[in-house]
Amino acid sequence: MCKAPSTADSAAAANTPSWRLALPHTAAAVPLARALIRTAFADLGTVADSDTAELLTAELVANAVEHTAGQGPIQLVVELLPTGCQVEVHDHDPAPPGGLSDPLPESEPDPWQEHGRGLLLIRALSSACGHRPTPHGKAVWFTLPAAPGTAAAPGVPAPRPPHTES
Repeated sequence: MCKAPSTADSAAAANTPSWRLALPHTAAAVPLARALIRTAFADLGTVADSDTAELLTAELVANAVEHTAGQGPIQLVVELLPTGCQVEVHDHDPAPPGGLSDPLPESEPDPWQEHGRGLLLIRALSSACGHRPTPHGKAVWFTLPAAPGTAAAPGVPAPRPPHTES
């Protein structure tokens, strides 16, 4: 389910580690984005599933390259949160991505086509996703929850275990 992050998440994010990287508006941006996610998560021992983060980041960046016009760079923003991570891709096209927040009935991918599954993967594998306007276009984002049994990254408080009744 794709939904907007809460204001509590935004307030907590102000004090957490984050990265912003300008990527070229070419297919070369996809492996660069994957490498950043893989390296950052490995170095920090982050709390989210790095394989899923890498896959979904590649999908967002590939969509920005393929479906937006312009020569300006794409911005990749990675933010570690106490509850997992949030990844955003900023581009210069203000048009919202079709079917990300509200899948269209005709948006089922053709089983014989190589394309058309990126947003489906993002909706299915993320804990939340969406888009928002920015002063220069839009940001498309997803969040991933903390992986069970992982330690928080340095500077990020560990998530609290759920309360259970005894």
